[in-house]
Order: sequence, then structure tokens, then C-alpha cells
Amino acid sequence: MIVWLASYPKSGNTWLRSLLASYYFSKEGEFNFKLLEKIRQFPSPDDFVNDNELYTTIESTSKYWISKQVNMNLDKRLKLLKTHNAICKINGNPFTDTKNTLGAIYIVRDPRNIVTSLANHYQINKNKALDFMRNETRYIYEKRGDRFLGFSPLFSWSKHVDSWISCKSFPILTIRYEDLHQETFQTLKKVVDFIKTISKSKNSFNRDKAKQSIKSCEFDKLKKLEIKEGFQEAVMKKDKSDKVKFFNLGQENDYKKILNQNLIIEMNNLYKKEILKFNYEK
Repeated sequence: MIVWLASYPKSGNTWLRSLLASYYFSKEGEFNFKLLEKIRQFPSPDDFVNDNELYTTIESTSKYWISKQVNMNLDKRLKLLKTHNAICKINGNPFTDTKNTLGAIYIVRDPRNIVTSLANHYQINKNKALDFMRNETRYIYEKRGDRFLGFSPLFSWSKHVDSWISCKSFPILTIRYEDLHQETFQTLKKVVDFIKTISKSKNSFNRDKAKQSIKSCEFDKLKKLEIKEGFQEAVMKKDKSDKVKFFNLGQENDYKKILNQNLIIEMNNLYKKEILKFNYEK
């Protein structure tokens, strides 16, 4: 059965994924990028590349979401998967179901800090990044040749968040990206305990290994590791000269210091409900 690590893009999914990969799949809690393969992304273009289907439309892979998950679950083992998909149906095809999903951890982040990360990632200005977040039909995809193999519907940021936190089909633990920074140990323990509960695991929480995982996944260490080894999931710059730095600002990403006042006011008004709901101060 699947436990999803779900989030809107640039909300801390990769960091939580790194922490869990080092906790569950390393011997002593030491992290390396290779471990991320243990918590792969779904849907991934590689899930569809060997199919005979032509995949001539962007959303065409959606009708295989469930069958691909069924195949993954044939071994009847617990698996963690990363996703940016909203919980939705596309052309009547559900993203997942209770036969394949055990539960999910949803990571939410202050939208005023997401906008700066999106601007860096997609090499667009902050106003266009906000347009990205507001777009009710937003999706991301990957095209290989004439085939559309990677398709993830996001919708707007608000709809994405609501689609997960309002889902009643299976247990969902919602955590804040900011709590991963401010209370890393407690938040990681909460996540591990949640996975233990829904999977009915008998393994007790390993405090020492968790502490080592946190130490080995500190932002500065991940940033240095990316500089040294590169990071496969980083995107290429538009001029093809290099890749955009994936681990960019970390805790220095403070909207109060980066965004202009007009954009802050606009986002405060636009996301007033979510700012209050998740205890983000204006």
C-alpha cells in the first residue's frame, strides 16, 4: 500500500523525503541523493515510457494512474511515494483510491514564500509566479518526443491544498514546512509515528537515528552536496548553460525581505483564509 508525501511544488517535499529516506533506508541515518530513489515520484514519465499507448494528449496518462498503482502494490509492501498531484479526477479517472492508498502526509507552506521559490525554479518574475499559483487549471508535464509522459494536475494553490486536507477517503497528516524548520525533530517524529500507526508497524521510533538523519539533511549540507555532485531533479536554465539551483535560499527565503509591499498586500488578501487556518501571521 502507498503512503503519499504530497505537496504543491516548492513546499518542502524534497526535504521531508530526504529526512525519511535517510531514516528508513540508511544504516545510521546518513543521507545521500541516491537514497531518494527509495521514495520515488509518481506519476513519473518513466512509469509510462515502455507502454504501447501513444500518449498524444497531455492528460492521456491519467487513465493509467490506478492500474500503475495496482502494479506497484502487487508485492503488498508498504511504499512511500512523492507526488505533486492534487487529489482529483481527470476525464473521470481518479488519481488514487482506497485500494491502493493507505494514507498521506501533506506538506503545506506559507504561500508568500512559495511564490519566491517558484520564481527561482521556473525563472520567472514574482508576479508571474503568483499567476502560476492562481491558475485554476495549472498542471505540470514532461514531453518526450511526441509523447506526453509526465502529467500532474495542480490547479491553483488553494485548490491543491484543499483537495488534500479535505480528503476523507484515507488518513492524512498535514504538517507545515515551517515546523520542519523550527521543530524538526518533533515534526519528523510525528510523521514517523503516523506512518507507524496507519501501517500497524511494530518498529519503535529510533531517536538517535532520527537525530542523525536531521543532521545529515541540514539545508547547508544539501546545498553543498548539490554543488559537489549536482542534483538530478534540478531543472535546466532557459539558456541551457547550467541547472537552476534546487537548494536555493532555505530559511533565507523570507517574503517580508524579498517581496514588494504591493505583492504582500495582494497575497495577504488572496490567501487570507489559508493564512489564518495555518496560523501564518500577516
